[in-house]
Amino acid sequence: MALYLDSASVEDARRAAGLGYVAGITTNPALVAATGRPGLDVLAELCETHPGAIFYQPIADSPEEREAEVRSAAAIRPARVVPKLPSTAENFALAARLVGDGIPVAMTAIFSPAQAFLACQVGARSILPYVNRSSRLLGDGNALVRSMRDVINASAGSVEIIAASLKSPDEAMAALLAGAHSLTLPLALIAELGRDELSEQAIAEFRRAANEPRARER
Repeated sequence: MALYLDSASVEDARRAAGLGYVAGITTNPALVAATGRPGLDVLAELCETHPGAIFYQPIADSPEEREAEVRSAAAIRPARVVPKLPSTAENFALAARLVGDGIPVAMTAIFSPAQAFLACQVGARSILPYVNRSSRLLGDGNALVRSMRDVINASAGSVEIIAASLKSPDEAMAALLAGAHSLTLPLALIAELGRDELSEQAIAEFRRAANEPRARER
């Protein structure tokens, strides 16, 4: 199990690195565009800021330009930069070529067990199903996660399911219980994982109990 930061913000990456338990960073074109900077420049700075794996999704339109962009990205930090390819027939073929050249690959925008099967065949490192979006579009995002995990297990594959598009701690935990290996979350949601009202109540009770003897001594 691993926890990833879903962000292209260098400040978020710095804070995530400081936590000590965030394994890496997943980005997407929308997150990178929000920085107002070229994608490869953002990628390079994220690699400098966080020591883990950095997932990068290309934006080039043609297969040839996309492959060139992916290879340029992977060259920034070999083995640490993971190209994240949308699940299309041509991108599965690209993934197979990249894996054959020793470049780890993740498949994203993945919405069916059949696509998970192909991810196993091409040797992808990870797949990133959009859980919340799948629930809105298909009815049950966690059912999709379960079926993908079944396919991976049946294939005796080592593909990691990184659940993405999660909106709450409860939704994140449900994705893990459905079979996701790992999660990718925005920084604010990562912080929420550590909070619980009952924990706060218990801490307050401990504080009161610790202070009572001091009050009596006065």
